[in-house]
Amino acid sequence: MEIRNLHPGEAPPMELLLLADPSRKLVEEYLHRGETYVAVEDHRTAGVYVLLPTRPDTVELANVAVAEELHGRGIGKSLVRHAVRTAKARGYRTLEVGTGNSSIGQLALYQKCGFRIVGVDFDFFTRHYEEEIYENGIHCRDMIRMSQDL
Repeated sequence: MEIRNLHPGEAPPMELLLLADPSRKLVEEYLHRGETYVAVEDHRTAGVYVLLPTRPDTVELANVAVAEELHGRGIGKSLVRHAVRTAKARGYRTLEVGTGNSSIGQLALYQKCGFRIVGVDFDFFTRHYEEEIYENGIHCRDMIRMSQDL
């Protein structure tokens, strides 16, 4: 598997990006401000992530998504680890990520990759998303904020 920058003029894999963030409007907004990386396996896009500069010395891992049929193969972990290495190489000192309170698998993944919970943005998803989100039988309301010193 190869992880690389999205080529100039190459369309971002919206179907994957929308798996991790159901708001097309928000995804399109941060795609223009961030750097998109894709995981390519057997000539197809297996996963994607976006690095979004937020403050001096800080970058956010704004979206991590893996094709549903490829879940459980370690692609997500590879993407997150690649994001950590890339952020370090770019001179960032802090990498942040936010995920829903209902995103049990993602919360575990990020902690396995060295992130720690630093806060909660209460009612983030009810304020910023038109439709209610449910995952794992849980109403997704709050953004769990996580961070890693690089």
